[in-house]
Amino acid sequence: MRRTILAATLAAALSTTLLATTPFAWAASDTAPAAKDTAKAAAPNAGDLLFEQPQMKNTTPGSTLTYDYLRRSGIVKGPYGPPLNDAIKLTVEPGKSAESRDIRVQMFSGGNRVPAGPFTDMAGNPVLSLFLENHLKGLAGLLEANPRYIKNAIRKGLREKATVTPVQVDFKGRKVEGWRVEMKPFEGDAQTERMRGFDTTTYTFIVAPEVPGEIVSLEARTLKPDGGELLEERLDYDQKDS
Repeated sequence: MRRTILAATLAAALSTTLLATTPFAWAASDTAPAAKDTAKAAAPNAGDLLFEQPQMKNTTPGSTLTYDYLRRSGIVKGPYGPPLNDAIKLTVEPGKSAESRDIRVQMFSGGNRVPAGPFTDMAGNPVLSLFLENHLKGLAGLLEANPRYIKNAIRKGLREKATVTPVQVDFKGRKVEGWRVEMKPFEGDAQTERMRGFDTTTYTFIVAPEVPGEIVSLEARTLKPDGGELLEERLDYDQKDS
């Protein structure tokens, strides 16, 4: 059975990071999907797009990819505390193949620093799993929920509820083609009553092949019925490093 790119990413992450305690991938299925005729497909499969692409192949060895991180919550005296603005930095070196890279990680700074990586001979961009694991840790703690249940719901959402649409991305003063993946994985969930309004959480991922590392932005956002914000957590590629 072929391991997915992100499965290898997560396995490497779990060897050194405190972000997760259960070693299973974020990929949308436990087995790799069969090859598809992309010419006949209106849009790529969400799982394939996010987890099966050699996203690091267009990064320059010796460069650093910086992703600006924001988390803020409208829950008064909630566990998230004040807004957090920080960054995740990936220092890229050559891997064993033209498409892979060795990657050192600085996940946040100062007192916010979280151990993560390093990753060896990676083809996929590990920032996606780092973001999701960090998000999962916070959400599971807030809801006093089983992290595996939440993770499985997100994985199922990628299989069954995600929409993938073309989008144009501003990059280096021009428009480049990309994809937008959006889903509400907890909508209609059997545990809705225990989710304290987080069943409405919307996940939005934007990727573009011409952007180094391909990840443009990642977001998890939860709104109250009156439009107020329960949570906004996002990561944005910093083009100044490109």
